[in-house]
Amino acid sequence: MSYFDELAYQFIDGEWRSGSGSWDIVDFNPYNGEKLASIPVATVAEIDQAYRAAERAQREWGATNPYTRRLVFERALRIIDDRAEELGGAIAAEVGGTLAKVGFELHLAKEFLREAIQLALRAEGRILPSPIDGKENRLYRLPVGVVGVISPFNFPFLLSLKSVAPALALGNAVVLKPHQNTPVCGGGLVARIFEEAGLPAGLLNVVVTDIAEIGDALIEHPVPKTISFTGSEKVGRHVATVAASHFKHTVLELGGNSALVVLDDADIDYAVDAAVFSRFVHQGQVCMAANRVLVDRAVEREFTEKFVAKVASLKVGDPTDPQTHIGPLINEGQAEAISALVDRAVEDGATALLHGETRGTLVAPSVLSGLPEDSPLLRQEIFGPVVLLVPFDGDEEAVRLTNATSFGLSGAVHTGDIERGVRFAKRIDTGMFHINDATVHDEPIVPFGGEKSSGVGRLNGDAMVEAFTTTKWISIQHGRSQFPF
Repeated sequence: MSYFDELAYQFIDGEWRSGSGSWDIVDFNPYNGEKLASIPVATVAEIDQAYRAAERAQREWGATNPYTRRLVFERALRIIDDRAEELGGAIAAEVGGTLAKVGFELHLAKEFLREAIQLALRAEGRILPSPIDGKENRLYRLPVGVVGVISPFNFPFLLSLKSVAPALALGNAVVLKPHQNTPVCGGGLVARIFEEAGLPAGLLNVVVTDIAEIGDALIEHPVPKTISFTGSEKVGRHVATVAASHFKHTVLELGGNSALVVLDDADIDYAVDAAVFSRFVHQGQVCMAANRVLVDRAVEREFTEKFVAKVASLKVGDPTDPQTHIGPLINEGQAEAISALVDRAVEDGATALLHGETRGTLVAPSVLSGLPEDSPLLRQEIFGPVVLLVPFDGDEEAVRLTNATSFGLSGAVHTGDIERGVRFAKRIDTGMFHINDATVHDEPIVPFGGEKSSGVGRLNGDAMVEAFTTTKWISIQHGRSQFPF
């Protein structure tokens, strides 16, 4: 029996059960269209049951010795190690990821679990001085209680674990809603691993549903104190608005429009390699992907020739083939949208140095140049295998063009002078920026997040403690206070 048979259910209060909604979320393999699972949706009543179960279970869990809590994550890590091949197969089938992408996702998931083991011990308190004689100020770090996690489709297993594991490690309970396109890898698999690792019932609940069924119930419910959302800027704005109206804290990891910048002293061959990876990893369905490649006119011709040649050599096809670089987009609707976007850009005057054809969910790479500076395409996120080449004259213009977007997630600059690169990076309005490397990076202890429309807050490392705990001031008066009346 496959994971798609075993885990096509809701997981509430330690029980695998069917949703009571009147319609199903159908899970398809994006490459071959095979039906993987059919899951009756959770209703508002089941959202309430999941949050109430989490609320009950969290009280004891939050009081559990953190050395005991971390044993769960050690066991979960061993389970992933033992089942890497079958987990990878499930991710490839549900997401359409290439073997390289699947390997990267599992590797990073294990790294984040290792960090969760350490996070269990990192909620440190403080004792602060007081201007009042005899007063002791204690500052405690406490779990927020219950966390709602909404995860995306592109790296479903990793990006669910990335919020779920730290929240649990720090003493919280979680209700997880995976993306409708990846309900098993983003939801059921995570729950099964923690169930087998010995996590007490009720602490992690998975609800597979859709806003068409539950509206904003997942965000508005009175139990969760924090909402962790990873997804598009449009949906993130809605989550932020609803959560704020209910005085909930949010961590929002949203979209990007990153630029990889090639200065006139860059190693061109290396910059080409970094740019191709930065744009086309997982078909460009990555928030940190380099939508734009900015190239100094002094090296534009050499870079463009080598870049287009390398992109043209990428193999498009079956993601389970070790030779495939670019697999399918998540569904045909996304593939059609990307194809239409390229056609419209060419009609508006862009030059297609490569114009990839679309076959079902497979979209071959497109390389566009000659876009006018006011083109809306230069300012939006493109979640697919399309790259925009933009020339510039000198560092000042490169900084201006890089910042000419409402997003501010990631980016990279290539240069032979490291300190020149650092000076450039400091002037870019992003949460992350990389020198002589790709735009796509994530490490467990380094703060991850964006500026502007790319989100609010940070994840990873100590930022997880900020996200999933709250501070409480408890003062103790030794002796008697003097009151004015």
